[in-house]
Amino acid sequence: MNLLKEILILVIGFVLLIKGADYFVEGSSSVARRLKVPSLIIGMTIVAMGTSLPECAVSVTASLTGNNTLAVSNVVGSNIFNLMVVCGVCTLFAPLTIKKDTLQKEFPLSILCAILLMFLGYFGMTLGHVEGVILLIIFVGYLLWMIQAASTARKKHIKESLMTEEVAFTEDDVDILPVWKCLVFIVGGMIAIKYGGDFVVDGASVIAAGLGLSQTLIGLTIVATGTSLPELVTSIVAARKNEVDMALGNVIGSNIFNILFVLGIAASISPVAFLLENIIDIIILVIMSLIVMAFAWTSQTIKRNEGIIMLVLYAVYLVYICIR
Repeated sequence: MNLLKEILILVIGFVLLIKGADYFVEGSSSVARRLKVPSLIIGMTIVAMGTSLPECAVSVTASLTGNNTLAVSNVVGSNIFNLMVVCGVCTLFAPLTIKKDTLQKEFPLSILCAILLMFLGYFGMTLGHVEGVILLIIFVGYLLWMIQAASTARKKHIKESLMTEEVAFTEDDVDILPVWKCLVFIVGGMIAIKYGGDFVVDGASVIAAGLGLSQTLIGLTIVATGTSLPELVTSIVAARKNEVDMALGNVIGSNIFNILFVLGIAASISPVAFLLENIIDIIILVIMSLIVMAFAWTSQTIKRNEGIIMLVLYAVYLVYICIR
């Protein structure tokens, strides 16, 4: 009877995630068009923060209860899942075209954030209050950079429109939702994503705990996968709607957000203990990031066969953490 209840919770969670992501992407796309801001920027800010709410909730709750091993495992596991599975699955629907600017700036920044986390955690094997504040300060700088990038992109778009006499960028030209509807779709989608993620994680964790799995393993697999489902579903929906930039921006933005904000907040609340396994997993995250970057660098596109390789590498990683 309990098993049926948990399965029902899982199903409800998936429904909320899928429908929430659909509305969330539609609302965010309309905001991007209305503000004349590139989808990549919207993906790295609004969408990334919205889909990272589950990671934030899980890690902060873990920190408040002193269960900090789960906080680090959740973030690192989620980032690996985002990079290898979310990007990998998206390539099955459409090739991920990556702009040169993204390869030179945002992607390397996400790798540098992982390296920074590794060094901060390695010395003393803990993330204390000071390290947490450092991560939050860098996050504020990142946000300001994104705001400036959005402002520059908007000005450039307006200038190009004036030069080509395409000022008539009205709601009739593209399907732009009214402002109130954008807000309803974004906020409603975020709420559905948040609770959908909670239901999936709760149901899966109860089933996993019943099978006698360790907490670190649960954090790296069940919880990390569960809290990354919003990124997965949102990116797939974005890719299917031909918003490839938003799909990629969501992954990169979420990975940066998870390290700088989620762990920054968690460490500021209570010192986060680091295990040797956490250091190894961060090294694996950096290596996988470099592999994906190499795929993208060749033709500024991640193709389907490369996406399949990424999914296979993630499967190998799963086998490794299960047997170690």
